[in-house]
Amino acid sequence: MRISVDQGRCIGAGQCALTAPQVFTQDDDGLGEVLPGREDGHGSALVREAARACPVSAITVGEG
Repeated sequence: MRISVDQGRCIGAGQCALTAPQVFTQDDDGLGEVLPGREDGHGSALVREAARACPVSAITVGEG
């Protein structure tokens, strides 16, 4: 699994960090980002739910 957040699309709703805090956080500007070393999802079953919860679809979850 490979996770990324499109910071150009993110509006800082924080749903990712609320849904999967072990994978996502918010930067100093309030935008979502993947925690360092967690780009593989860290085994969290909530990553896909966090992507679905994003109101602007800024999170990409891919294979590989």
